[in-house]
Amino acid sequence: MKKRVLQSFIALTLILGLFASCTAQKEAISVTDEEKEVFNSNGEEEVQIKDEESEYEIIIIEPGFYFWLQSIARPEGYYSQSFLENRNHIMVINWNQRVLQPNRYNPNLYELQIDYDPTVDYGYEVNYKLYNYFIYFQRKYNQRLGPFIPRI
Repeated sequence: MKKRVLQSFIALTLILGLFASCTAQKEAISVTDEEKEVFNSNGEEEVQIKDEESEYEIIIIEPGFYFWLQSIARPEGYYSQSFLENRNHIMVINWNQRVLQPNRYNPNLYELQIDYDPTVDYGYEVNYKLYNYFIYFQRKYNQRLGPFIPRI
């Protein structure tokens, strides 16, 4: 009797869990008109992400990113370096997984892997600009690189 009740409870729990996961909706990203203008701009000024001491460098040539970084993104110092490092680690993992799945994810969006080692101190500026690029990218292309909504 106890075994049957336990089996029924497990089955009911699984059914309710399946139902809840099917009906759950992801929160939509709300993009302002100002952001839409920036996304549609053709300004191609590159953004260099580098740390002079550690000699790490990333160059981003994404239309509108430089202007978005200057006008819409939170200013440097808003986030702690540990916050940026933690978020970047999660988003780099998701990014790199998508690069390796060109049949599932748009290979025009996810072209190259990012070599990011969470045990290396890349400095604040590198982490700040990389994090903001991920936010810009997710908002512009309506993507999710982690379990959180890309907010400004």
